[in-house]
Amino acid sequence: MAEATDRIITVEGVDTRELYGANNVYIEQIKALHPKLRIVARGSTLKVLGNARDIDDFEHKMQGLIAYYNRYGHISKEVVAQSFSRGFNASEEPAENGDVIVYGNNGSVIRARTVNQRKMVELDRKCDLLFATGPAGSGKTYTAIALAVKALRDKQVKRVILTRPAVEAGEKLGFLPGDLKEKLDPYLQPLYDALNDMIPPAKLQKFMEDGTVQIAPLAYMRGRTLDNAFVILDEAQNTTLSQIKMFLTRMGRNAKFIVTGDVTQIDLPHRSDSGLTRAMNIVKGINGIGCVEFDKRDIVRHELVKHIVEAFDRDAEERKQRLAEQRPDNNDTNNKNI
Repeated sequence: MAEATDRIITVEGVDTRELYGANNVYIEQIKALHPKLRIVARGSTLKVLGNARDIDDFEHKMQGLIAYYNRYGHISKEVVAQSFSRGFNASEEPAENGDVIVYGNNGSVIRARTVNQRKMVELDRKCDLLFATGPAGSGKTYTAIALAVKALRDKQVKRVILTRPAVEAGEKLGFLPGDLKEKLDPYLQPLYDALNDMIPPAKLQKFMEDGTVQIAPLAYMRGRTLDNAFVILDEAQNTTLSQIKMFLTRMGRNAKFIVTGDVTQIDLPHRSDSGLTRAMNIVKGINGIGCVEFDKRDIVRHELVKHIVEAFDRDAEERKQRLAEQRPDNNDTNNKNI
């Protein structure tokens, strides 16, 4: 009979509350799957007593379970059973899930759902700087954040930085209650919402505290060099040309940048001040820079959103036509013909 031994296994980089399950349900399941071992979970350490070979097998499968959690962000009884019955390689992606970008909370699947979302995922693999423009609801920002979370989970980058220009969309910032952070947070809330879909709350809180995930107004980017980071500039139609130049020149070593925006929703005092389209034209043709133009077919919100966008587009065209008909040169031509 082999001599019993004990071993301490440290669980690193994982929220043990998620890994062990509510009321340690997953740990109890793991114990039942290894009746020959005595397993005691204390915080981030597992003390295992038993045959050395059995402990080696247990440790290998436990590391596979941790790798799965880090990649997909969720664990279930089925996942535990799969991991400890035959093990698996968490880096393998099932063929039928080719459109999956990342797995969100509670096993939710975040996938590329439209042609241009798939194009965005493809270009992200080839380009370090990507522009994604198009109408509201087309999934530009959500897809960009999913790509950033995937890069973080795959350890391609060390941090994710999300930023927006703090431009007043019809409201006056100064009249909002609270300190500067409390005034700015509502402008950044859509970014928090997307992250909350993809990263477990406790883990996201830890990431926010240690700087692994940062959300800040664009002005806070000035003077920084962003190395080993996946950086997203959202609502870029509300940046001036000098602001977007400032942002783009923050790119450091091993950095990925995505710029998203909708040129039909410019909130600057003068629409002509928007630097997004001008910046895209300036850098056009530079190797390593990609561009995806979303359209109404990519809208994935409520089906009414597509019709609303179409109605506003028709109204804009009609107003443009009316203005063209009222121009002085048209009137002069009409007078000459009388």
